[in-house]
Amino acid sequence: RLLASSLLVDPGRHWLLADPGYPCNRHFLRLVEGGAQLVPVGPETAYQLTPSLVQQHWNADSVGALVASPANPTGTVLSADELAALSASLHARGGHLVVDEIYHGLTYGLDAASVLQVDDSAFVLNSFSKYFGMTGWRLGWLVAPPAAVPDLEKLAQNLYISASSIAQHAALACFSEEAMAIFEQRRQAFQQRRDFLLPALRELGFRIEVEPQGAFYLYADVSAFTDDAQAFCAHFLETEHVAFTPGLDFGFHRSNQHVRLAYTQEVPRLQEAVDRIARGLKHFR
Repeated sequence: RLLASSLLVDPGRHWLLADPGYPCNRHFLRLVEGGAQLVPVGPETAYQLTPSLVQQHWNADSVGALVASPANPTGTVLSADELAALSASLHARGGHLVVDEIYHGLTYGLDAASVLQVDDSAFVLNSFSKYFGMTGWRLGWLVAPPAAVPDLEKLAQNLYISASSIAQHAALACFSEEAMAIFEQRRQAFQQRRDFLLPALRELGFRIEVEPQGAFYLYADVSAFTDDAQAFCAHFLETEHVAFTPGLDFGFHRSNQHVRLAYTQEVPRLQEAVDRIARGLKHFR
């Protein structure tokens, strides 16, 4: 992210980003003296940017858009056709497309399309963090058009030099048959957890209008219970010892009415969390 923002965003210029979205994206832009044009999105567009939204929000300071598929915090996925339409809309305006594909591999019932299937000039962010379970190793990669590589190499040389040797050796171990079998088992476990937690929360009154197709999050509308998601999360943390995240962490669009829940625990523990949430909701009825 830092390399792409440093290369593509001059001071005072900005990318279009979905709101809600991963918060560090706008922070990296701020770091390079650029900015984020946050575009409010909702279930009607599966919380993703569309060509129509690009048309509405593009201005003289816009230089591109960053989207995520699968997305954090919503888990939604862009199809190849949707990526192609976004690419065409941006290129028509002289902009570039950057796609966060870090959750690729963690999808359920489909394979997420890569933007490189439809646009070989796009920039792609990826990492060993999610599918390969190497969160904290800080090992990722950026796929870029050949013309951009020399300048990216100069930036990388000054910012990072290279990934640590131990991280690179650990990453190589990910590609063994034994490791890949573990990753596939874990993906199936995530799907089972999603399939348990999604209907359980809906039954409690959480509104989740778009079924996530990837990642390991549920982005839920809690307006039936509160208009202060931060206080809502604090209540459950302090009284029921269940942790989830207020929408404010991911943007500003209806953030006080949304929370993100991660299904990174096994189903019996998720069942316990659901029971505690059901008990804690009595405070809000």
